[in-house]
Amino acid sequence: MSDAGQPLLDRAAIRRHADRASACYDRSAVLAANLREQMIRRLDWVAFTPESVLDLGCGTGHGAAALAARWPGARMIALDASPAMLREAARREGSARFERLLADAEAIPLPDASVDLVFSNLALPWCEDIDAVFGEVARILRPRGLFTFTTFGPDTLAELRAAWTGVDSFTHVHPFTGMHDLGDGLVRAGLAEPVLDVSRYTLTYPDVGALMRDLRATGAQNASTGRPRGLTGRARIAAMAGAYEAFRAGGVLPATHEVVFGQAWGDAGRARRDRSFAIPVGSIGRRDPR
Repeated sequence: MSDAGQPLLDRAAIRRHADRASACYDRSAVLAANLREQMIRRLDWVAFTPESVLDLGCGTGHGAAALAARWPGARMIALDASPAMLREAARREGSARFERLLADAEAIPLPDASVDLVFSNLALPWCEDIDAVFGEVARILRPRGLFTFTTFGPDTLAELRAAWTGVDSFTHVHPFTGMHDLGDGLVRAGLAEPVLDVSRYTLTYPDVGALMRDLRATGAQNASTGRPRGLTGRARIAAMAGAYEAFRAGGVLPATHEVVFGQAWGDAGRARRDRSFAIPVGSIGRRDPR
């Protein structure tokens, strides 16, 4: 929500983008696949075997299938707000091992203290109320339960944001939450010992058109309520594309993605942590939003 209490994100647009992207998502979501594998490897450092696992914002179901294979004795739940994404997840090899649940992350239809692991890969950027999501995660996690996630930070698509700056005053790039604000939200929700770290990834494209097609194919389009409505004129698109050329290097255009890795524990959680990638929230300097 904005300071005036107005929504910052258009939920209907988010769901529409995800539904349209569902059939082609896997062909384009290279970064999401890479992050999913990293998240699963990081679970090697956690000394517990969950009885119940939730893939929050499961998309096409790759994460749920991988987690089901890792812990075949666990109850596996795949939740997404997009019906089309869940239909794709149902086609995934191994999908018989996980339940599929159509719901918003801000209102998870599961009982209190019913889940040992909440796993969420790049779902949080598309949630309107992060505090509500973290509150729901805290509610459904059992004591000693783990919440692990990735999300995009505010430097994501910095080049695209900069290219639009001189064109008009609309919000053309989806807003992303900073690491310090995420840490504050985890603490407010009552989740224990949150730790976060940041990595930057640069995807490259031959031109701006290829970047925009990739964003559409993954459902990662701008869903800000401040975005322009209707068609963006050719002249404005050309002006943005011209400004983006200032970032060209080695014959390609870069698109930076700032990725926040986070984890926190259910109330009274004191399982063994991996300190090799943990940054205490209290040590993170606050930054102004872009």
